[in-house]
Amino acid sequence: MSHHLAQLNIGRLVADTDDPRVAEFMGALDRVNGLGRRMPGFVWMLEGSGEPGTGNTETKIDGDPRFVSNLTVWESAEALETFVFGTIHRQFYERRAEWFELLGERHFVMWWVEPGHRPTLDEGLLRLAHLREHGDSDQAFGWAHLKGAGAARAERCAPVAAE
Repeated sequence: MSHHLAQLNIGRLVADTDDPRVAEFMGALDRVNGLGRRMPGFVWMLEGSGEPGTGNTETKIDGDPRFVSNLTVWESAEALETFVFGTIHRQFYERRAEWFELLGERHFVMWWVEPGHRPTLDEGLLRLAHLREHGDSDQAFGWAHLKGAGAARAERCAPVAAE
């Protein structure tokens, strides 16, 4: 494939990152992110400070410390799909309602990038805004837009909650 797949997933925690209500999620960040970085097809991840147990939680959206983001690049949709639905990540994905507020709008977006491009959070947020306004397109899309994303189609929840 001549392009790589970028993805941005944002969420708003139900409590501050040091609150016991999100401790299990925060405690698993290093393990899950480390697994992602070792997966076949992984290319790049937007990193935070590198402090243990913080992931990328220091990156604030609209200055809100409870908004967290995950921005990664993968060689293919299949590689991302394998990580999301075929590893321990899936267990945390299935429990996301315990740690994250329901936003009531799409919070997950993917788009194609040239190999070597490292998207910024602002770029991802613009893609997400485009998806929210225009729906799936070649500029910004969810799992349903990808041909052959079988596990994702079978496993995803309602579009507002999952994408």
